[in-house]
Amino acid sequence: MGNRRHVAERRKTTRPAVVGGMIALVVGGAGFAVYALTGGGAAADERASASADHKAVKTGPLSAAEVHTAATRFLTAWQQGRVSEAAAATDDASAAATLLNGVAKDAHLKGVTLTPSTATGAKVPFSVKATVSDGKLSKPLAYGSSLTVVRRASDGSPLVDWHSSVVQPDLQDGDTLVTGASGTPPVKALDRDGGELTAAKYPSLGPVLDGLREKYGKTAGGRAGIELRVVRGKASQKAGLSDKTLVTLSEGTPGTVKTTLDPGLEAVAEQQVNKQAKASVVVVRPSTGEILALANSGHGFNVAFQGSLAPGSTMKIVTSTMLFEKNLITPDASHPCPKTYKLAGWTFHNDDNSEIKKGTFEQSFGASCNNAFIDFAPKLSDDDLTKEAQQVYGLGMDNWAIGVPSFDGSVPVQSGAQMGASLIGQGAVRMNPLNMASVAATVEAGSFHQPYLVAPSVDNRTLAKAARTMSAKTQAQLKQVMRFTADYGTAAKAMAGMSGDYGAKTGSAEVDGQKKPNGWFTAYRGDLVAAGVVQAGGHGGDTAGPIVATLLKAGG
Repeated sequence: MGNRRHVAERRKTTRPAVVGGMIALVVGGAGFAVYALTGGGAAADERASASADHKAVKTGPLSAAEVHTAATRFLTAWQQGRVSEAAAATDDASAAATLLNGVAKDAHLKGVTLTPSTATGAKVPFSVKATVSDGKLSKPLAYGSSLTVVRRASDGSPLVDWHSSVVQPDLQDGDTLVTGASGTPPVKALDRDGGELTAAKYPSLGPVLDGLREKYGKTAGGRAGIELRVVRGKASQKAGLSDKTLVTLSEGTPGTVKTTLDPGLEAVAEQQVNKQAKASVVVVRPSTGEILALANSGHGFNVAFQGSLAPGSTMKIVTSTMLFEKNLITPDASHPCPKTYKLAGWTFHNDDNSEIKKGTFEQSFGASCNNAFIDFAPKLSDDDLTKEAQQVYGLGMDNWAIGVPSFDGSVPVQSGAQMGASLIGQGAVRMNPLNMASVAATVEAGSFHQPYLVAPSVDNRTLAKAARTMSAKTQAQLKQVMRFTADYGTAAKAMAGMSGDYGAKTGSAEVDGQKKPNGWFTAYRGDLVAAGVVQAGGHGGDTAGPIVATLLKAGG
């Protein structure tokens, strides 16, 4: 439980005819449809008061007329193919012109129709309809988008706040839209038993299937199809986003890629995360590192593999490993947990201001009492936790190669109060369910096995390795405190009825501006580990715990 503390352009001189109060746009021979925006007389609203040598900068909230006029100017010019005029109607004309010219040249969209809806304040939703074509192939395209009108800083003029997502919501700044041979042939992803994995059957796997195609499409033996797709720019690639297909004009011939996913566990994982909003979970086999299941209740971004969240008290597994190895404490040693602890000007509190006046370290671990960990800070060097995470758990080295994009955690060197916060999984420490599943898997197996979704033999890639292995004594101590937590501590309710060799750790990570903390839970049972997070879910034992426990039981 953590401490409390986003074409060459030809200008038309003929004015569009007004038909029934609507502007009928006809550009060349393209036959654009009627554009549902009434003419606006907002010129007076756009003029700032002027003197002989000075124009005042218009400020204050935008009027409805200003929003209407700015949106109309941009959408009309874009629909008519007047790229320079459309770009000039935004607050970043250069970036807008680059993308809009690219769309006109590369996306092959015809008959573009833009239909705005009722504005909400400065935000104007609109629908886009067009035909995507490539040679003799064509298909309809329809989607919704929106724009926001802002004032230009220099003179207060209303302009469209430019982002690539205005053109298409899946676009990040720097991305482009392209129609043609996909460049990357499709792949048929298979589970460990040879069954096909599809996003229709397993909705969470959409981003994973995109990643598999990007990684293995050119080497899996398939042939590319013709598609309209989002091509990611450098920033999106760095963020781990893959190209995305929007419209398929002709199917390619897929190659095949076999994964380590277990179809039964994947089905259970999908079912379980849908019981909570913003839930993610990963299942791993400790002895090998094979990823057996992953799921996210939100199907757009793969939080399970790529999330970067404070892990809260689940990080105390790594902290305890360090304390045991340094012989600073043992599970059975007397170690009170004070209600508050002051470090470098900060006062740290336990959840609900609880305390353990007389108890063992095992009890503090089981109750997830923060200050029983933070009070070791004066005995530690600033980089001790970072080294422990890297050298024993393989975290934060940026070298995992699981087969699709992933984030392998971050435990930066901190000092003072920030170092103390790191000991309880707050501050600058960042993890995701894959990372925390790997942490519990390392405890269960006694050594780090880098998780993977595609066997390294498929492409001869090298898996990450940890610099050293924890001692058998340290492993036994960790399993002791995790078993205690599962039987008598904060994980007991979720782990009730579990049999065999098992252990668990809960976490609740405070997030600024969020009413409830993110709830974490990681646990093992025999040769199976699962870890999950429910964002803004509250206590991990109540939210992520049942998801994890259900998967451990399903796999047993």
